[in-house]
Amino acid sequence: MHEERSAAAGERAALPPLTAAEWVLLLVLATLQFTHNLDYMIMMPLMPYFEQEMRISPQQFGFLVASYAFSAGLSGFLAALFIDRFDRKRALLVLYAGFTLGTLLCAVAPGYVWLLLARTVAGAFGGVVAAVVLAIIGDVFSDRQRGRAMGIIMTAFSVALIAGLPIGLTLADNYGWRMAFGMLAGASAVALVLAARILPPLRGHLARGRILGADLWAAFTHPLHVRAYALMIALVFSTLMIVPYLADYFVKNVGRPATDLRWVYLCGGLSTLVALPIVGRLSDRFPKLIVFRVLALLAIIPALGVTHLPPVALAIATLASAAFMVLTAGRMVPGMAMLTACALPRYRGSFMTINTSVQQLAAGLAAIAGGLILGDTRADAPLTGFHFVGYLAAAAMVLSVILAGRLRPAGAEALAAVDVLPSSPTLPVEETGISGKSAAAVCAE
Repeated sequence: MHEERSAAAGERAALPPLTAAEWVLLLVLATLQFTHNLDYMIMMPLMPYFEQEMRISPQQFGFLVASYAFSAGLSGFLAALFIDRFDRKRALLVLYAGFTLGTLLCAVAPGYVWLLLARTVAGAFGGVVAAVVLAIIGDVFSDRQRGRAMGIIMTAFSVALIAGLPIGLTLADNYGWRMAFGMLAGASAVALVLAARILPPLRGHLARGRILGADLWAAFTHPLHVRAYALMIALVFSTLMIVPYLADYFVKNVGRPATDLRWVYLCGGLSTLVALPIVGRLSDRFPKLIVFRVLALLAIIPALGVTHLPPVALAIATLASAAFMVLTAGRMVPGMAMLTACALPRYRGSFMTINTSVQQLAAGLAAIAGGLILGDTRADAPLTGFHFVGYLAAAAMVLSVILAGRLRPAGAEALAAVDVLPSSPTLPVEETGISGKSAAAVCAE
């Protein structure tokens, strides 16, 4: 009996390694996520620049953030009707091309209304891009690899903080905020070409059959999925009521100059870059629910801290924001792994698209709610009511801990983990459409 328990423990401890082809796939997907994340995040620290040039209020800025989110959410619901009918690679490339165009439109927008429309275009494509990336992770990686895969994909968030935001803010300081979007559009175009050349066909999900309107409704209303949507809403509200206004709060209330923001995001990004892969391994080694709950409860402390900061030194402001970023981003690694496991295999693409739509719509509502709580302040006046935003975010974090306990895996892990890129050297013809080539060779083309 003791030997059997030891063997079982050793089996749990030995995590299956990621193959070279899987690493290449993850790096390409992380590159796409980097540009998508940066496009969304770059808006946050640019709020002071928009206020100076366009004389907009926090409420108007909230609508800029929400326009992207609402557009992404609505387009995601429409995409869920057909997203599982196509090769994941082809769908990803088409959507990413539209996202690149939307980002370019942001760079040339002459005023507030045009920028609002450009953000709507970028969101319509960008939100579905994120859903397809997550669907690919669910298709390719088994439950015992999914935590690490999510951790690697989510390091794109860290790199965006480390490199993307400081570079974007430097460009905004020297050449204006339009240059930041212009350079991002150029980087997205390069990423599009790389993805087209490197990604193999991803057709394994097509073997499950086409999803119909009735199936889509089933994917939307299945109790396993509804619980996941509820958790996603709580996660979004606990973060995005705070994040859009954090940079402005640091400038107006904490007393840090706008030029300090790049160091705040740089340190936060470095911290998450180190932390997220560790969280990914912990999520694969220990029960994901426990890892999630620990991180979600710990995240309450920095959430209240950053929303109550008085005028402090740069080091303290940076430490508080880094803790907030690490814990809120870290809980998403086991959280997204659990959400992905809730998806019935047949509906995974549609589920992830609907889930991303729910996430984006919740993000828009959270941004607007945060702006309304702050009140009608002048562009040069301190923000008011931010501490109350922190209380509501903390309450949402507590709610997420409760909701996470109600999640249940869909089961049939053998079906859920479709080996599009198996550890064996040859990719199945029916799943990739490529015969006689190894995974590494396909990804090298």
